[in-house]
Amino acid sequence: MKRISSLLTLFICASAIALAQFQNPVTFSATQKKVSEDILEVTFQGSVDAGWHVYGTDIADGGPTRAELTLETQKGVKPDGKLRATGKVQKKMDDMFGMEVSYMEGAASFVQRFTITEPEYEVAGYLTYGACNDQNCIPPTNVEFSFKGEGKPQVAETEKKAEEAKAEEPVAAEDTIKAEEPAEEVVSLEEGNDLWAPVVDELKAFEAGTQTKDRSLWGIFLLGVLGGLIALLTPCVWPIIPMTVSFFLKRTDDKRKGIRDAITYGISIVVIYVLLGLLVTLIFGASALNALSTNAIFNIFFCLMLLVFGASFLGGFDITLPSSWTNAVDKKSSSTTGLLSIFLMAFTLSLVSFSCTGPIIGFLLVEVSTTGSILAPTIGMLGFALALALPFTLFAMFPTWLKQMPKSGNWMNCIKVCLGLLEIAFALKFFSVADLAYGWHLMDREVFLCLWIVIFALMGAYLIGWIRFPHDEDEYDEMGEVIQHPRTSVTRFFMALAAFAFALYMVPGLWGAPCKAVSAFAPPMSTQDFRLGDASVEARFNDYDEGMAYAKAHGMPVMIDFTGYGCVNCRKMEAAVWTDPQVAALMKEKYVLITLYVDEKTPLPEKVTVQENGQDITLRTVGDRWSYLQRSKFGANAQPFYVLIDNDGHPLAGSYSYNEDVSAYRNFLETGLRQYGQR
Repeated sequence: MKRISSLLTLFICASAIALAQFQNPVTFSATQKKVSEDILEVTFQGSVDAGWHVYGTDIADGGPTRAELTLETQKGVKPDGKLRATGKVQKKMDDMFGMEVSYMEGAASFVQRFTITEPEYEVAGYLTYGACNDQNCIPPTNVEFSFKGEGKPQVAETEKKAEEAKAEEPVAAEDTIKAEEPAEEVVSLEEGNDLWAPVVDELKAFEAGTQTKDRSLWGIFLLGVLGGLIALLTPCVWPIIPMTVSFFLKRTDDKRKGIRDAITYGISIVVIYVLLGLLVTLIFGASALNALSTNAIFNIFFCLMLLVFGASFLGGFDITLPSSWTNAVDKKSSSTTGLLSIFLMAFTLSLVSFSCTGPIIGFLLVEVSTTGSILAPTIGMLGFALALALPFTLFAMFPTWLKQMPKSGNWMNCIKVCLGLLEIAFALKFFSVADLAYGWHLMDREVFLCLWIVIFALMGAYLIGWIRFPHDEDEYDEMGEVIQHPRTSVTRFFMALAAFAFALYMVPGLWGAPCKAVSAFAPPMSTQDFRLGDASVEARFNDYDEGMAYAKAHGMPVMIDFTGYGCVNCRKMEAAVWTDPQVAALMKEKYVLITLYVDEKTPLPEKVTVQENGQDITLRTVGDRWSYLQRSKFGANAQPFYVLIDNDGHPLAGSYSYNEDVSAYRNFLETGLRQYGQR
């Protein structure tokens, strides 16, 4: 269990590194269209990447970033109503903000209608929108527009009536059209400030040094090997090994040819399962596989699938393929010769053993597919197949080892039952993802922990011999009588000890203990109804330059938290990770925490013009300034985004994004402290 947890942590860390890079998930274009001689429409059409969504216009204050239109130039036209979202708008209840939010996926569209009041018109400004996925949010982004044209103005009487009617309308609190205040003098960003100097290459060097991506692929491979080794010990595979190896050794007088055929048999097994991994990738594609990890419907499907597999392992029923399939393949292998015959025999093994290997393969593909790597399913199946095929090759090379193989028996059923309970435990993890997405509140953290405590306590009870399942065989004494209370083996005793200990370990989590070993699986701490103690962390500074000056004066490293008032996942990190006592102590006592809100609407004393990607960008608000700092200095634009720097503004470790693994976050902070001490 702990091994699987550590491997899955590698997958999450790899995703966190990838998400820390600069992201541009939404692309908008602005066009104008004259509906009539006196009516003008400005349309903003956006393309939204899979997994992302753009928020609508009807979101109250205190929620995510809503779409708003700001007019800087307005000559010969006047707004006719508010900015409207015209795309396929969806709505859901957001528990983090406690309100209903509207959003669009795939494509986003906004329209603002204007009434032409003069023969020639000019209108310019910008659309501000916010976008998020289930991991990150980008800062409020502006779409600049400027249009000129000619039109036939409305008659004066009509215009007068329209203005009188407009005056009688109540002004909405969340009106999405703003009039730009008189522009102040535009100045250029001050130069010579080393604290703002880019450190993108230094950050990349840290992240490349960790080789997280490589370790993640190795982790997937090792998880596959672990699954293959477990599959070997099941009743569907283990008894086949000596029969298959003996067949190859006896089918010819040439021992070398027998060994060569057995090796070919093992290679055929590898090819079959690697092709299965490739097939999964080709059917879904990398982007679709990544979307599975956050899609509520697919998570429910995975949950049900694992529950079915778990019930099968517990002995409720057998998952078998149609016998006609296996008979047809077996008959074909008998009627052919050479390499094709051996390959068909390997395919027959895959079909016959499906009732045992299917649940393991299913769980493996579910886990590695949601990493977003196009190689993950293939790498996972390669590790699984190598572990499954290795014994056939080794026993063929060293046939005397066959005599030392343990006989099949109740120990195999024991393995199947433990795997079944693990499948059920992991099914709850996928259900919790859907529960969070829909806001059902059926799988809050304490409910999840209660179920896991019961599952692992039952595992311990089974291992110790207190519970029996339908496929467990009876043990007989010398007289042929059934032993009512069979002895517990030493191996099962220690396995039961570990299961009971793990169940007890999770009990304090019911009162808010972090339970770091299960933090990657359990729902976030924010879903916990009852917690003892308060480990809240608050920033010392909300201004970068002031915070850096304080840190230098006191000789302390700096942690910068790029966040947003409308960033859901930022709040999740603060609730699930920052509340951990050890994490909170490190952040409060060892670092100067600077929190920078990229959606802060406070206007800057003076507008600032900066050069970015060859274009002039105007920074109008405090949030614009911090968003520019994140982009220019650290090469990222998604939140949450955490970076550790020294007193000269140089990074102490790689960046950290959304990842609720408490132990990984604590290691991130400790790495920065070690680097700061060395400098």
